Amino acid sequence: MLKRTLLFLLFFSLVFNCTVTEEPEFLGLDNIKVVDSNIKNITLSADALFTNPNDVGGTLKTDNLKVYINDTEVATFVSEPFEVPSKENFEIPLTVSIATDSIIDRKSLGGLLGSLISQNLKVQYKGDIKYKVLGYSSTYGVDETQNIKIKL
Repeated sequence: MLKRTLLFLLFFSLVFNCTVTEEPEFLGLDNIKVVDSNIKNITLSADALFTNPNDVGGTLKTDNLKVYINDTEVATFVSEPFEVPSKENFEIPLTVSIATDSIIDRKSLGGLLGSLISQNLKVQYKGDIKYKVLGYSSTYGVDETQNIKIKL
């Protein structure tokens, strides 16, 4: 009986001393850049930065995180779940390859040609990153815009 009571108390002290109630904090996007560019494709990358104060991890997943170039939607990220480490800062790499012909349409042709001539693109990441742990979930809204240089 005493053994059961001690095990019971030990179990509950471990459970209640673990921090699970705080969601990881989304710090923003960093390192948005062109990894590769040529006539057929432009490959972009960015790092989604987080910090997790919890004693347990969880998973993060990007669903419908859209990429806009010069205000035209050109791609959507859908990723495999990313395992969140406990009690540390971490980053999720986001990389997407975009066919240059998907950027061109009648309304954005002038803007795209201007961007190619000036070698600058307005890149926007917009959408949600979802966090799940032990039945708890939260959603982080992402809306980050940056002008980046390209080399063709």
